[in-house]
Amino acid sequence: MKKEYYEVLGVGRTATKDEIKKAYRKLALQFHPDKNPDNKDAEDHFKDVNEAYEVLSNDDKRRRYDQFGHAGVGSSAASGGGQPGGGADLNDIFSAFNDMFSGRNRGGGGSPFGFEDAFGGGGGRRRASAGIPGTDLKIRLKLTLEEIAKGVEKTLKIKRQVTCKECNGSGSKSGATENCQTCHGSGEVRQVSKTMFGQFVNVAACPTCGGEGRLIKDRCTSCYGEGIKIGEVTVKVAVPSGVENGNYLTLRGQGNAGPRGGAAGDLIVVIEEIPHELFSRNGDDVIYNLAVSFPDLVLGTKVDVPTLDGAVKLTIPPSTQPETMLRIQGHGIGHLRGSSRGDQYVKVNVFVPKELSHQDKELLKEMKKSSGISPSAHNDKNAKGFFEKARDIFS
Repeated sequence: MKKEYYEVLGVGRTATKDEIKKAYRKLALQFHPDKNPDNKDAEDHFKDVNEAYEVLSNDDKRRRYDQFGHAGVGSSAASGGGQPGGGADLNDIFSAFNDMFSGRNRGGGGSPFGFEDAFGGGGGRRRASAGIPGTDLKIRLKLTLEEIAKGVEKTLKIKRQVTCKECNGSGSKSGATENCQTCHGSGEVRQVSKTMFGQFVNVAACPTCGGEGRLIKDRCTSCYGEGIKIGEVTVKVAVPSGVENGNYLTLRGQGNAGPRGGAAGDLIVVIEEIPHELFSRNGDDVIYNLAVSFPDLVLGTKVDVPTLDGAVKLTIPPSTQPETMLRIQGHGIGHLRGSSRGDQYVKVNVFVPKELSHQDKELLKEMKKSSGISPSAHNDKNAKGFFEKARDIFS
Protein backbone atom coordinates (compact mmCIF):
# COMPACT_ATOMS: atom_id res chain seq x y z
CA MET A 1 0.00 0.00 0.00
CA LYS A 2 1.31 3.46 -0.91
CA LYS A 3 2.32 5.70 1.96
CA GLU A 4 0.26 8.81 2.67
CA TYR A 5 2.13 11.74 1.05
CA TYR A 6 1.69 14.10 4.00
CA GLU A 7 3.12 11.44 6.32
CA VAL A 8 6.07 10.88 3.98
CA LEU A 9 7.04 14.57 4.24
CA GLY A 10 6.07 14.80 7.91
CA VAL A 11 3.69 17.75 7.45
CA GLY A 12 0.03 18.36 8.22
CA ARG A 13 -2.76 18.48 5.66
CA THR A 14 -2.94 22.28 6.01
CA ALA A 15 0.78 22.78 5.43
CA THR A 16 1.74 25.75 3.26
CA LYS A 17 3.84 25.45 0.12
CA ASP A 18 6.83 26.83 2.00
CA GLU A 19 6.42 24.25 4.78
CA ILE A 20 6.14 21.44 2.23
CA LYS A 21 9.21 22.69 0.37
CA LYS A 22 11.26 23.00 3.53
CA ALA A 23 10.30 19.50 4.69
CA TYR A 24 11.17 18.13 1.25
CA ARG A 25 14.60 19.78 1.22
CA LYS A 26 15.48 18.38 4.61
CA LEU A 27 14.42 14.81 3.75
CA ALA A 28 15.94 14.92 0.26
CA LEU A 29 19.30 15.86 1.78
CA GLN A 30 18.96 13.16 4.42
CA PHE A 31 18.17 10.31 2.02
CA HIS A 32 20.02 11.44 -1.14
CA PRO A 33 21.83 8.50 -2.81
CA ASP A 34 25.13 10.42 -2.83
CA LYS A 35 25.02 10.55 0.96
CA ASN A 36 23.79 6.95 1.29
CA PRO A 37 25.68 4.83 -1.27
CA ASP A 38 24.47 1.21 -1.60
CA ASN A 39 21.65 1.87 0.89
CA LYS A 40 18.42 0.46 -0.60
CA ASP A 41 16.21 1.77 2.24
CA ALA A 42 17.54 5.31 1.81
CA GLU A 43 17.02 5.06 -1.95
CA ASP A 44 13.38 3.98 -1.44
CA HIS A 45 12.85 6.82 1.05
CA PHE A 46 14.34 9.27 -1.44
CA LYS A 47 11.93 8.11 -4.16
CA ASP A 48 8.94 8.36 -1.77
CA VAL A 49 9.95 11.88 -0.76
CA ASN A 50 10.27 13.00 -4.38
CA GLU A 51 6.94 11.44 -5.35
CA ALA A 52 5.16 13.10 -2.41
CA TYR A 53 6.74 16.48 -3.16
CA GLU A 54 5.83 16.38 -6.84
CA VAL A 55 2.16 15.95 -5.95
CA LEU A 56 1.90 18.26 -2.93
CA SER A 57 3.89 21.09 -4.54
CA ASN A 58 1.52 21.18 -7.52
CA ASP A 59 -1.80 22.92 -6.77
CA ASP A 60 -3.86 20.83 -9.21
CA LYS A 61 -2.33 17.50 -8.22
CA ARG A 62 -2.62 18.33 -4.53
CA ARG A 63 -6.30 19.23 -4.96
CA ARG A 64 -7.01 15.92 -6.71
CA TYR A 65 -4.97 14.01 -4.11
CA ASP A 66 -6.82 15.71 -1.24
CA GLN A 67 -10.15 14.76 -2.83
CA PHE A 68 -9.49 11.22 -3.99
CA GLY A 69 -6.23 10.08 -2.43
CA HIS A 70 -3.77 8.15 -4.61
CA ALA A 71 -6.58 7.30 -7.04
CA GLY A 72 -6.83 11.01 -7.93
CA VAL A 73 -3.25 11.28 -9.20
CA GLY A 74 -2.75 7.76 -10.54
CA SER A 75 0.77 7.02 -11.69
CA SER A 76 1.51 10.62 -12.64
CA ALA A 77 3.29 11.20 -9.36
CA ALA A 78 5.89 8.66 -10.27
CA SER A 79 6.53 10.16 -13.69
CA GLY A 80 9.08 12.59 -12.34
CA GLY A 81 10.14 15.96 -13.60
CA GLY A 82 13.33 15.03 -15.42
CA GLN A 83 15.33 15.06 -12.18
CA PRO A 84 17.10 12.18 -10.42
CA GLY A 85 14.60 10.15 -8.41
CA GLY A 86 11.62 11.68 -10.20
CA GLY A 87 10.54 15.23 -9.41
CA ALA A 88 13.57 16.27 -7.36
CA ASP A 89 15.14 19.63 -8.04
CA LEU A 90 18.78 19.64 -6.97
CA ASN A 91 18.69 23.42 -6.68
CA ASP A 92 15.90 22.98 -4.11
CA ILE A 93 17.91 20.37 -2.24
CA PHE A 94 21.15 22.28 -1.95
CA SER A 95 19.48 25.60 -1.28
CA ALA A 96 18.44 23.95 1.98
CA PHE A 97 21.90 24.82 3.26
CA ASN A 98 20.89 28.47 3.02
CA ASP A 99 17.83 27.72 5.17
CA MET A 100 20.04 26.20 7.84
CA PHE A 101 21.67 29.58 8.40
CA SER A 102 18.74 31.86 7.59
CA GLY A 103 17.36 31.64 11.12
CA ARG A 104 13.78 31.74 9.89
CA ASN A 105 11.11 29.05 9.96
CA ARG A 106 8.64 29.92 7.24
CA GLY A 107 5.93 28.09 9.10
CA GLY A 108 6.20 30.65 11.89
CA GLY A 109 8.12 30.64 15.16
CA GLY A 110 11.62 31.25 13.78
CA SER A 111 14.80 29.24 14.21
CA PRO A 112 15.42 27.97 17.74
CA PHE A 113 19.06 28.97 17.36
CA GLY A 114 18.54 32.51 16.03
CA PHE A 115 21.59 32.59 13.74
CA GLU A 116 20.59 35.95 12.33
CA ASP A 117 20.93 37.52 15.78
CA ALA A 118 23.97 35.55 16.79
CA PHE A 119 25.93 36.77 13.77
CA GLY A 120 24.24 40.07 13.15
CA GLY A 121 21.85 38.95 10.39
CA GLY A 122 18.78 40.65 11.83
CA GLY A 123 15.96 38.99 9.83
CA GLY A 124 12.46 40.44 9.69
CA ARG A 125 10.02 40.02 12.53
CA ARG A 126 7.12 37.58 12.42
CA ARG A 127 3.78 38.98 11.39
CA ALA A 128 0.96 38.79 13.87
CA SER A 129 -1.62 36.31 12.63
CA ALA A 130 -5.16 37.34 11.69
CA GLY A 131 -7.12 35.21 14.12
CA ILE A 132 -6.53 31.53 14.83
CA PRO A 133 -7.06 28.97 12.04
CA GLY A 134 -10.11 26.74 12.47
CA THR A 135 -9.81 22.98 12.81
CA ASP A 136 -10.73 20.37 10.22
CA LEU A 137 -13.89 18.29 10.47
CA LYS A 138 -14.15 14.66 9.38
CA ILE A 139 -17.47 12.96 8.66
CA ARG A 140 -18.44 9.61 7.11
CA LEU A 141 -20.82 9.52 4.16
CA LYS A 142 -22.63 6.24 3.46
CA LEU A 143 -23.39 5.55 -0.21
CA THR A 144 -25.19 2.76 -2.03
CA LEU A 145 -23.61 0.96 -4.95
CA GLU A 146 -26.16 2.59 -7.25
CA GLU A 147 -25.04 6.05 -6.09
CA ILE A 148 -21.37 5.15 -6.50
CA ALA A 149 -21.99 3.75 -10.00
CA LYS A 150 -23.19 7.04 -11.46
CA GLY A 151 -22.07 9.68 -8.96
CA VAL A 152 -24.39 11.65 -6.74
CA GLU A 153 -24.81 15.04 -5.07
CA LYS A 154 -25.63 14.87 -1.36
CA THR A 155 -26.95 17.61 0.88
CA LEU A 156 -25.58 17.22 4.40
CA LYS A 157 -26.53 18.92 7.64
CA ILE A 158 -23.53 19.17 9.93
CA LYS A 159 -22.78 20.79 13.26
CA ARG A 160 -19.64 22.88 13.29
CA GLN A 161 -18.17 26.04 14.72
CA VAL A 162 -19.55 29.04 12.82
CA THR A 163 -18.78 32.74 12.92
CA CYS A 164 -20.65 34.57 15.68
CA LYS A 165 -23.23 36.88 14.09
CA GLU A 166 -23.41 39.16 17.13
CA CYS A 167 -19.83 40.35 16.74
CA ASN A 168 -19.16 39.28 13.13
CA GLY A 169 -16.44 36.97 14.38
CA SER A 170 -14.33 39.67 16.02
CA GLY A 171 -15.07 38.53 19.57
CA SER A 172 -15.80 42.13 20.57
CA LYS A 173 -19.18 43.83 20.92
CA SER A 174 -17.86 47.01 19.35
CA GLY A 175 -15.15 45.39 17.24
CA ALA A 176 -12.48 47.30 19.16
CA THR A 177 -9.07 45.76 19.86
CA GLU A 178 -5.81 46.96 21.33
CA ASN A 179 -2.17 46.03 20.90
CA CYS A 180 -0.93 43.26 23.16
CA GLN A 181 1.34 44.84 25.79
CA THR A 182 3.41 41.68 26.14
CA CYS A 183 4.58 41.46 22.50
CA HIS A 184 3.72 45.07 21.50
CA GLY A 185 1.63 43.84 18.55
CA SER A 186 4.27 41.60 16.98
CA GLY A 187 2.60 38.34 18.02
CA GLU A 188 5.89 36.87 19.25
CA VAL A 189 8.22 37.02 22.19
CA ARG A 190 11.98 36.59 22.11
CA GLN A 191 14.30 35.25 24.77
CA VAL A 192 17.94 36.25 24.38
CA SER A 193 20.76 34.24 25.88
CA LYS A 194 24.49 34.93 25.68
CA THR A 195 27.08 32.21 25.37
CA MET A 196 30.73 31.99 24.51
CA PHE A 197 29.67 31.50 20.89
CA GLY A 198 27.64 34.67 20.78
CA GLN A 199 24.10 35.85 21.34
CA PHE A 200 21.27 33.37 20.71
CA VAL A 201 17.58 34.19 20.38
CA ASN A 202 14.61 31.85 20.85
CA VAL A 203 11.43 33.10 19.15
CA ALA A 204 7.97 31.83 20.17
CA ALA A 205 4.32 32.84 19.82
CA CYS A 206 3.23 35.34 22.45
CA PRO A 207 1.49 33.49 25.32
CA THR A 208 -0.75 36.46 26.11
CA CYS A 209 -2.38 36.98 22.70
CA GLY A 210 -1.66 33.56 21.20
CA GLY A 211 0.35 35.11 18.37
CA GLU A 212 -2.43 37.45 17.20
CA GLY A 213 -0.70 40.62 18.37
CA ARG A 214 -3.95 42.20 19.56
CA LEU A 215 -6.33 41.77 22.47
CA ILE A 216 -10.10 42.18 22.45
CA LYS A 217 -11.80 45.05 24.22
CA ASP A 218 -15.41 44.72 25.34
CA ARG A 219 -15.83 40.96 24.86
CA CYS A 220 -18.93 39.67 23.06
CA THR A 221 -21.26 37.99 25.58
CA SER A 222 -22.72 35.67 22.94
CA CYS A 223 -19.46 33.90 22.03
CA TYR A 224 -17.45 34.92 25.12
CA GLY A 225 -14.88 36.69 22.97
CA GLU A 226 -14.06 33.68 20.79
CA GLY A 227 -15.83 34.93 17.68
CA ILE A 228 -17.28 31.47 17.00
CA LYS A 229 -20.27 29.42 18.16
CA ILE A 230 -21.64 25.93 17.54
CA GLY A 231 -24.17 25.99 14.71
CA GLU A 232 -25.78 23.77 12.09
CA VAL A 233 -25.09 24.33 8.40
CA THR A 234 -26.12 22.71 5.12
CA VAL A 235 -23.33 21.60 2.79
CA LYS A 236 -23.63 20.11 -0.69
CA VAL A 237 -21.15 17.38 -1.63
CA ALA A 238 -20.71 16.31 -5.27
CA VAL A 239 -19.46 12.71 -5.23
CA PRO A 240 -18.04 11.47 -8.54
CA SER A 241 -18.69 7.96 -9.82
CA GLY A 242 -16.18 5.23 -9.02
CA VAL A 243 -15.23 6.20 -5.47
CA GLU A 244 -14.35 3.35 -3.13
CA ASN A 245 -14.69 2.60 0.54
CA GLY A 246 -12.17 4.75 2.43
CA ASN A 247 -11.75 7.38 -0.32
CA TYR A 248 -12.28 10.93 0.89
CA LEU A 249 -13.23 14.31 -0.51
CA THR A 250 -11.88 17.54 0.95
CA LEU A 251 -14.09 20.63 0.95
CA ARG A 252 -11.82 23.62 1.50
CA GLY A 253 -12.99 26.13 4.07
CA GLN A 254 -16.05 24.08 5.07
CA GLY A 255 -14.66 22.97 8.43
CA ASN A 256 -14.77 24.81 11.75
CA ALA A 257 -14.58 28.60 11.58
CA GLY A 258 -11.42 30.10 13.08
CA PRO A 259 -11.65 32.09 16.31
CA ARG A 260 -11.67 35.88 15.87
CA GLY A 261 -11.58 35.92 12.09
CA GLY A 262 -9.17 33.05 11.56
CA ALA A 263 -9.41 31.02 8.35
CA ALA A 264 -11.87 28.13 8.44
CA GLY A 265 -10.61 24.55 8.42
CA ASP A 266 -11.59 21.91 5.89
CA LEU A 267 -14.40 19.38 5.82
CA ILE A 268 -13.11 15.89 5.06
CA VAL A 269 -15.84 13.55 3.79
CA VAL A 270 -14.85 9.87 4.08
CA ILE A 271 -16.74 7.50 1.77
CA GLU A 272 -18.37 4.44 3.32
CA GLU A 273 -19.79 1.94 0.82
CA ILE A 274 -22.95 0.15 1.93
CA PRO A 275 -22.79 -3.60 1.12
CA HIS A 276 -25.30 -4.52 -1.60
CA GLU A 277 -27.74 -7.37 -1.11
CA LEU A 278 -27.50 -8.54 -4.75
CA PHE A 279 -24.12 -7.46 -6.12
CA SER A 280 -20.51 -7.76 -5.09
CA ARG A 281 -17.90 -5.35 -6.38
CA ASN A 282 -14.58 -6.01 -8.12
CA GLY A 283 -13.02 -2.64 -8.92
CA ASP A 284 -15.41 -0.98 -11.37
CA ASP A 285 -17.10 -4.29 -12.27
CA VAL A 286 -20.02 -5.85 -10.40
CA ILE A 287 -20.81 -9.54 -10.02
CA TYR A 288 -24.25 -11.11 -9.73
CA ASN A 289 -24.87 -14.76 -8.82
CA LEU A 290 -27.66 -16.34 -10.89
CA ALA A 291 -29.21 -19.72 -10.06
CA VAL A 292 -30.59 -21.56 -13.13
CA SER A 293 -32.43 -24.89 -13.27
CA PHE A 294 -30.69 -27.90 -14.79
CA PRO A 295 -33.05 -28.09 -17.79
CA ASP A 296 -32.48 -24.42 -18.57
CA LEU A 297 -28.71 -24.90 -18.41
CA VAL A 298 -28.91 -27.80 -20.81
CA LEU A 299 -31.50 -26.42 -23.23
CA GLY A 300 -30.71 -22.71 -22.91
CA THR A 301 -33.12 -19.95 -21.96
CA LYS A 302 -33.61 -16.20 -21.53
CA VAL A 303 -33.95 -14.69 -18.07
CA ASP A 304 -34.45 -11.23 -16.56
CA VAL A 305 -31.33 -10.21 -14.63
CA PRO A 306 -31.17 -7.23 -12.23
CA THR A 307 -28.48 -4.59 -12.87
CA LEU A 308 -27.63 -1.23 -11.32
CA ASP A 309 -29.71 0.33 -14.13
CA GLY A 310 -32.74 -1.98 -13.87
CA ALA A 311 -33.56 -5.44 -15.21
CA VAL A 312 -32.16 -6.61 -18.58
CA LYS A 313 -32.79 -9.76 -20.64
CA LEU A 314 -29.89 -12.21 -20.60
CA THR A 315 -29.50 -15.21 -22.91
CA ILE A 316 -28.25 -18.46 -21.33
CA PRO A 317 -26.73 -20.49 -24.19
CA PRO A 318 -27.51 -24.25 -24.40
CA SER A 319 -25.15 -26.57 -22.49
CA THR A 320 -23.90 -23.72 -20.28
CA GLN A 321 -21.64 -25.14 -17.56
CA PRO A 322 -21.93 -24.19 -13.85
CA GLU A 323 -19.58 -21.36 -12.73
CA THR A 324 -19.69 -19.80 -16.22
CA MET A 325 -19.34 -15.99 -16.17
CA LEU A 326 -21.52 -14.10 -18.67
CA ARG A 327 -20.76 -10.41 -19.29
CA ILE A 328 -23.23 -7.54 -19.60
CA GLN A 329 -21.12 -4.73 -21.02
CA GLY A 330 -21.32 -1.20 -19.60
CA HIS A 331 -23.57 -1.99 -16.64
CA GLY A 332 -20.88 -1.68 -13.97
CA ILE A 333 -19.54 1.35 -12.09
CA GLY A 334 -18.45 4.60 -13.72
CA HIS A 335 -14.67 5.09 -13.79
CA LEU A 336 -13.38 7.72 -11.40
CA ARG A 337 -11.16 9.24 -14.06
CA GLY A 338 -13.10 8.71 -17.27
CA SER A 339 -16.54 8.70 -18.85
CA SER A 340 -16.88 4.94 -19.45
CA ARG A 341 -18.22 2.31 -17.07
CA GLY A 342 -17.21 -1.13 -15.93
CA ASP A 343 -19.18 -4.28 -16.73
CA GLN A 344 -21.54 -6.61 -14.91
CA TYR A 345 -20.63 -10.28 -14.74
CA VAL A 346 -23.31 -12.90 -14.16
CA LYS A 347 -22.01 -16.06 -12.51
CA VAL A 348 -24.28 -18.94 -13.56
CA ASN A 349 -24.88 -21.75 -11.08
CA VAL A 350 -27.22 -24.74 -11.16
CA PHE A 351 -30.24 -24.53 -8.88
CA VAL A 352 -30.66 -27.64 -6.69
CA PRO A 353 -34.11 -27.79 -5.03
CA LYS A 354 -34.29 -28.93 -1.41
CA GLU A 355 -37.77 -30.38 -1.71
CA LEU A 356 -39.35 -32.32 -4.61
CA SER A 357 -42.81 -33.74 -5.26
CA HIS A 358 -43.26 -37.44 -5.88
CA GLN A 359 -43.90 -36.76 -9.57
CA ASP A 360 -40.69 -34.73 -9.91
CA LYS A 361 -38.70 -37.52 -8.28
CA GLU A 362 -40.11 -40.09 -10.73
CA LEU A 363 -39.22 -37.83 -13.67
CA LEU A 364 -35.65 -37.50 -12.41
CA LYS A 365 -35.36 -41.26 -11.99
CA GLU A 366 -36.40 -41.78 -15.59
CA MET A 367 -34.01 -39.08 -16.72
CA LYS A 368 -31.20 -40.76 -14.79
CA LYS A 369 -31.60 -43.90 -16.95
CA SER A 370 -30.69 -41.96 -20.09
CA SER A 371 -27.10 -42.54 -21.27
CA GLY A 372 -26.88 -38.90 -22.38
CA ILE A 373 -27.48 -37.65 -18.83
CA SER A 374 -25.01 -39.86 -16.95
CA PRO A 375 -21.55 -38.30 -16.51
CA SER A 376 -20.02 -41.81 -16.38
CA ALA A 377 -20.99 -42.39 -20.01
CA HIS A 378 -19.13 -39.23 -21.02
CA ASN A 379 -16.15 -40.19 -18.85
CA ASP A 380 -16.02 -43.68 -20.40
CA LYS A 381 -16.27 -42.20 -23.89
CA ASN A 382 -13.46 -39.73 -23.20
CA ALA A 383 -11.31 -42.44 -21.65
CA LYS A 384 -11.88 -44.74 -24.61
CA GLY A 385 -10.90 -42.00 -27.01
CA PHE A 386 -7.70 -41.34 -25.05
CA PHE A 387 -6.59 -44.97 -25.09
CA GLU A 388 -7.35 -45.30 -28.80
CA LYS A 389 -5.19 -42.24 -29.52
CA ALA A 390 -2.40 -43.63 -27.33
CA ARG A 391 -2.52 -46.99 -29.16
CA ASP A 392 -2.25 -45.22 -32.51
CA ILE A 393 0.78 -43.28 -31.34
CA PHE A 394 2.76 -46.25 -30.04
CA SER A 395 1.65 -48.86 -32.61
